[in-house]
Amino acid sequence: MNDRLDRLAAAIREAGTTVALTGAGVSTASGIPDFRGEEGIWGREFDPASFHRRRFERDPSGFWDDRLRLHERLFPDEVAPNAAHEALVDLESNGHLDAVITQNTDGLHEAAGSATVIELHGNAARVVCEACGGRSPADDAFERVRAGESPPTCACGGVLKPDVVLFGEDLPRAAIERAHEYATGCDVFLAIGSSLSVEPAASVPRIAADAGAFLALVNLERTPMSDPADVDLRTDVTEALPALSARLR
Repeated sequence: MNDRLDRLAAAIREAGTTVALTGAGVSTASGIPDFRGEEGIWGREFDPASFHRRRFERDPSGFWDDRLRLHERLFPDEVAPNAAHEALVDLESNGHLDAVITQNTDGLHEAAGSATVIELHGNAARVVCEACGGRSPADDAFERVRAGESPPTCACGGVLKPDVVLFGEDLPRAAIERAHEYATGCDVFLAIGSSLSVEPAASVPRIAADAGAFLALVNLERTPMSDPADVDLRTDVTEALPALSARLR
């Protein structure tokens, strides 16, 4: 692993722009369950159809009751950024990372201190009003559901929706366009803790590689981009990223 880390560090030193894409493997290290895979909660504990846009529109009360159960499963206690989040902040603060593109909705990159974060799937810590578009903290909405107000509503009377991409919804256009801009313009692209199996996020590293970027992967398992990658690290993100940051500090 050391030789590959040295090679990656050298590429970042020479780079004008470095961008990271993070997936569930960065969140699971903080104790947040994975959604997919053999141990994923989709299909094992929760039916993805319960969190489809059509279900939200047809049965907002039932949707919010299930959303509360999901929230309590994902965040049973206070979760905190882990060593991988902190290493990305360190890379950014030392001028070695320009942006984090994330598939995760837990908000831990912002909590750790990352300044430039592109949230492809939204942020579960917020809710958005379907009528006026206003955003507010999700904790208040969950408390109201616990108290029997389901669905929770905005002061304007509109129904509140988790500010995340539901099944049946497109990714926010502005977010995916920014991600593509960073991918096409960067010199080094890091894909971290992602199986790279869910589109359209999975295509972002390929866009970067096709544009000539040095592509590095940090993931426990092989991904569809393992063959074309310049560096493929099959290791724990909480070990690899601090080691990379230390080399560049």
